[in-house]
Amino acid sequence: MQGATIGPDQTIFDLELDAFQKVVDLNLFGTVIPTMVFAQAMVAQKKGCIINISSESALRPLTRVVGYGAAKAAVSNFTQYMAGELSTKFGSGLRVNAIAPGFFITEQNRTLLTNPDGLYTDRANTIIAHTPFGRFGEPEELLGTLQWLVSDVSAFVNGVVVPVDGGFDAFSI
Repeated sequence: MQGATIGPDQTIFDLELDAFQKVVDLNLFGTVIPTMVFAQAMVAQKKGCIINISSESALRPLTRVVGYGAAKAAVSNFTQYMAGELSTKFGSGLRVNAIAPGFFITEQNRTLLTNPDGLYTDRANTIIAHTPFGRFGEPEELLGTLQWLVSDVSAFVNGVVVPVDGGFDAFSI
């Protein structure tokens, strides 16, 4: 959202707090509210699994997307909090985890990552250069992690945030 991002020619003092709050409200409260609703139903049946969507920007502060990164870091923290809260107070049949997608070209970020001619922007090229797989992810590549986390084979997995990022988080210079 424009105003909640810092452009290359801007500084943190150009951040628009109203836009920042909208991004936090959408991403954080858009996770908190459904988590609470589903958790209440899970508590009643003493079993269930919630998978929240965090982001690579929660694991590492990424340039420009300050509002989104702050909100997703809060989602990761809330996920871990709820994992402990539900399990200790309501039983081990309740789990809360998150997936932290790396870089996937979507309608939300297309203008940050591609030029009008379809070629990658400088930012996209930098991301690719720091991703050991050397490419952006495909949406269906999130499904394996999602299926693992909701299945009984991960019944002892609780409070984790799993990066699905082609190695981006593990790579440094």
